[in-house]
Amino acid sequence: MQRAESDRERRHHGGKTVLVVDDSPLVRRTVCSALLSDGFDVCGEANDGQEAIELTRKFFPDLIILDLSMPVMNGLQAAPVLRKLAPKSSIFLFTLHASEAVEQQLRTIEVDSVVSKREPLSKLMEEAHALLGD
Repeated sequence: MQRAESDRERRHHGGKTVLVVDDSPLVRRTVCSALLSDGFDVCGEANDGQEAIELTRKFFPDLIILDLSMPVMNGLQAAPVLRKLAPKSSIFLFTLHASEAVEQQLRTIEVDSVVSKREPLSKLMEEAHALLGD
């Protein structure tokens, strides 16, 4: 039932929905502002993986932007649960800890992409559009 309501809401808004998950309020505000100005609909913000799971159950976002290192439940722990809850959602990590080893590990849990926080914010936006087919 929640899924049907979420789909109706999404069509009403017309934009692609994004959930932003990061333990830094500054990072969340910055990313949300960039997404909103680029036409995305930010359906929620979460401080950790556990909150992300709760919001994913509620909104079924099109895209989940997930930090790797967070308290309570980190991105590596949350990603497989999020993938099962919302198999059609794109998930990418936005992290300071992007490396070849991390990316290799993430492929096993079906994260679609990794973007380093050291990259310009425009790289995050390009990846969001690429994953959502815009």
